[in-house]
Amino acid sequence: MFETKLTTVPITQQMVKNAYRKVKSNGGSAGVDKESLEEFQTDLKNNLYKLWNRMSSGSYFPKSVKEVEIPKASGGKRKLGIPTVSDRIAQQVIKSYLEPRLEAEFHEDSYGYRPLKSAHEALQSVRENVREYAWVVDMDIKSFFDEVNHELLQKALERHVEEKWVKMYITRWLEAPIEKADGTLLQKAGMGTPQGGVISPLLSNLYLHYVLDKWLEKNHPEVAFVRYADDVVLHCKSEEAAKAMLEAVRCRLQECKLRLNEEKSKIVYCKDYRREKKDYGMKFDFLGFTFKPRTIFTKSGDRFTGYDCAISQSAQQRIKERWRKLEFHKNSTLTIQEIATTLNPQIVGIVRYYGKFSFWTVRELMTHFHFRLAKWVLKKYRRFKGSFKRAFAWIRMIKSYYPNMFYHWKLFKSI
Repeated sequence: MFETKLTTVPITQQMVKNAYRKVKSNGGSAGVDKESLEEFQTDLKNNLYKLWNRMSSGSYFPKSVKEVEIPKASGGKRKLGIPTVSDRIAQQVIKSYLEPRLEAEFHEDSYGYRPLKSAHEALQSVRENVREYAWVVDMDIKSFFDEVNHELLQKALERHVEEKWVKMYITRWLEAPIEKADGTLLQKAGMGTPQGGVISPLLSNLYLHYVLDKWLEKNHPEVAFVRYADDVVLHCKSEEAAKAMLEAVRCRLQECKLRLNEEKSKIVYCKDYRREKKDYGMKFDFLGFTFKPRTIFTKSGDRFTGYDCAISQSAQQRIKERWRKLEFHKNSTLTIQEIATTLNPQIVGIVRYYGKFSFWTVRELMTHFHFRLAKWVLKKYRRFKGSFKRAFAWIRMIKSYYPNMFYHWKLFKSI
């Protein structure tokens, strides 16, 4: 594609091309330069050559990071930082170079944004832990990505990274200003790694590896934990241990220039058929699932009270709101095939993620979808005269002829 020359920084053309392919597969919007991936690709050869030339000579400097706000599931707004396409590729170069080295160090109970690790594995670990440990510390770190301390992060990097050019580029990304929606630049004050940057998850995992993972392993080996990025669940044997652990974590975060979100952090009692009733909250949310006492049915038909997870109420509401905003139920010009083409990718993701441990709870969500689909039927076919009964009968007829039209139709026979 372009010739490799002798350089002061050992970054090759292949590293840049591989990084570009990963960035392209992940997609994403334009940064402060308003250049999209599609526009970057119109002059791909020259753009990649220019980036490689600058990175390999040490003369690459990132642009400011575009700040966008997205709604949080719990309310309010979450700030994301969107680097330019070139900066995302550059970050991917360093991430790919550094990640195998750091992966060898990371704790087995850390799951977030790691190759060969998944949210389902993190959830399964929590499911196993709550059967053994009756108490949970559900902890939330306040504004974690905004408050990562650069000095402490650099100290962690020094333990694993000798290459000056790697540390040089990471420092430049950490110090890159944030460009707000009104165009003003916000300079970093020695802290923060924008949520949304390609390399931010790797750096945040390194930071929390020393803030929590190694600290817990060394000082509190009796406590089991599961961490997915900055979402952390601690498992304790007793109420006293849970209270002591919450206070210890509070102090540890303060030592590491972080804060516990006091409003969202709590102690939870994992009530099941073996455990006495306690005057404590008995549920917590983790990765879109709610853990709480639930009726468990055995293969023989017996039932008992267990402690397990299913899709959270907030996740259900978020999905329903997304469907409502699409307003397909109001568009009588659409065909049912067009609705299926648009929504099937969403439905596949919903069923596969939220149906992993409790299929029947996703069924309730799909019933809501059918209600919205019935509203579309009544809008499109006036001959049904507003009868939901006739609309649902029509949907069942289509389902019998085309059982694969919607992904969930072949899974839930009676919907």
